[in-house]
Amino acid sequence: MKKITRLLIANRGEIAVRILRSAKELGIFTIAVYSEADEEAPHVALADHAVCIGPASSTHSYLDIDNLLKVCRTLKVDAIHPGYGFLSENSTFAKRVEEEGMIFIGPSAKAIEVMGSKLEAKATVSKFNVPLVPGGEEAITDLVAAKKMADEIGYPILIKASAGGGGKGMRVVDDPNDFENQMERAVSEATSSFGDGAVFIEKYIQNPRHIELQVLADKHGNVVHLFERECSIQRRHQKVIEEAPSSILTEALRQEMGDCAVRVAKACDYIGAGTVEFILDEDNSYYFLEMNTRLQVEHTVTEEITQLDLVKEQIRIAEGEELGYDQSALKINGHAIEIRVYAEDPYQNFLPDTGVLNRYEEPAGMGVRVDSGYKQGMEVSMHYDPMMSKLIVWGKTREEAISRMIRSIDEYKITGLETTLPFCKFVLKHDAFVSGNFGTNFVNKFFKPELLIEPLTKDEEFVGAAVIAKLFFEKKKSEETSDLTNILTPWKLRRLT
Repeated sequence: MKKITRLLIANRGEIAVRILRSAKELGIFTIAVYSEADEEAPHVALADHAVCIGPASSTHSYLDIDNLLKVCRTLKVDAIHPGYGFLSENSTFAKRVEEEGMIFIGPSAKAIEVMGSKLEAKATVSKFNVPLVPGGEEAITDLVAAKKMADEIGYPILIKASAGGGGKGMRVVDDPNDFENQMERAVSEATSSFGDGAVFIEKYIQNPRHIELQVLADKHGNVVHLFERECSIQRRHQKVIEEAPSSILTEALRQEMGDCAVRVAKACDYIGAGTVEFILDEDNSYYFLEMNTRLQVEHTVTEEITQLDLVKEQIRIAEGEELGYDQSALKINGHAIEIRVYAEDPYQNFLPDTGVLNRYEEPAGMGVRVDSGYKQGMEVSMHYDPMMSKLIVWGKTREEAISRMIRSIDEYKITGLETTLPFCKFVLKHDAFVSGNFGTNFVNKFFKPELLIEPLTKDEEFVGAAVIAKLFFEKKKSEETSDLTNILTPWKLRRLT
C-alpha cells in the first residue's frame, strides 16, 4: 500500500478547491496548477504550491498533458487527482500517469475506455443482467437499415453519439421524414465535439426521470452503492438541480437499482468513485444510460446524506485501502439539494454570460454549504465552463431542505452578470417540483423567462420612474423616442438601478 504525500490537482474552480481541502485534512502536500486567467483564483491561494501551466485557453493549459506531466516530474508528485471535466475521463492521460509511476486517482484506463463508449458500455453491461433501452447495439453505417430499425422500434426515437456526453450529438426524431436530416446533424455534432462521428439509435423514453447511483469500489473486490440522486431538472440535457434521495423511489426499487449499479461497476472491474446513470419511465421501469468514470459535480448531496467525504474515499482507495464497510452499514440521513450556479441568463434562454463579480456574497447558516471557485472582484470569462459554484443544503426532511434552499438563494448576492439563481428559485417553488411530479422535460413544460419577473416594490418603482425620465430626455435629444415603459421590464429596470 503506497501512501500519497504529494498530490497535484489537474483542474480549476470549485472542484479544485474541494479536492484541496480534503487532501489537506489528510496531511497531503497539495499542488495546484493554473492558467494565466486564473492567477487570482481561490484554488491557487489555498494550495501549498501552485504552478502556472499556460495561457487562458484550456487547450494550452489544463488540457496540456505533456506540460502537466513535466510539472509532476519536476515537483516529484506521486499522485494526480483529475477532478471532473478536462482530463478526468481521458484514458490516455490515465495511462500516461501510471506509466510515469504515479497514482491516477480514478479507475483504470481500460474502465474509462469501456464506459467512455456508450456502445461498448451497453455491450459490456448487457452480460450482467442490466436493463437497456430498446435500440441498436452497433454504430449506424447503413442509413436504409437504420431507418428500418427506427420503424421497428417505433417513433419517437433518439439518435445518440457513442462518445462524449452533455447532450451533444443527440437528436430526438418524432417524424420519419426528419430522420435523415437529424442523422446528419447528430453525426456532424458528434464529430466536431468528440472527434468521433459514431451514433446509434434507441427508443426515446418520453418524460423520464434521470436517476443516478453513486458507487465506490476498492482494489479488493468490494463494491457498494451510496444510494441515488435525482437529476431530472435540466436544460439542454445538462443538470441544474440535483437532490438525494429521490422523492419517487420506494425502498424496494432503490435496492433493485442499487444492486444493478453494483453489477455495472463489476462489469468493467471498476475502482474508485463512479456514477451509474439510469432513466426511469412513468411505469417505474429503469434502463441503463451510462457510467461516469469520475467524481460527479453533484457528489455533494451524496456526501450530505451519508456523511462520507467522497474525495477522501477516492484517495484511500487509490492508496490500496479496503472500504472498511459493506452495504448494510450505509444509511440515508435526511435530504440534500444542490443547485448549480451558472453564469447564464435564464431570461435569454440560458445564454452564457461574462463579467466582473462586482458583488459576491455567499449564503450561510445551519445546513448550508457553498462549493465555489470564485470571489468578489474576479472575472468570469468565456474561456471555461460557466458554472461558478454549487449551493448545497441539508434538511431533516425534503420540505425543510426546499425551504432552506429558497432562503439561501435569497441570501446569495451576485452582481456584474446574470446567473441561474432566479431560475432555481422558480423551480423550487413550483408545484411540480414540490410534489415530486416532474421529469426531464420540466423546463420545456413549465418554464418561461417572463415567469421570473416579480413586480417592482414601491422603492424600485420610484427609482425606475427616475431612470425612465432620464433615458427619455437623453433619447429625445438624439432621436425619436419610443415607449420606454414597455421596453424596460421590471427585470431590466432592476439591472439599471
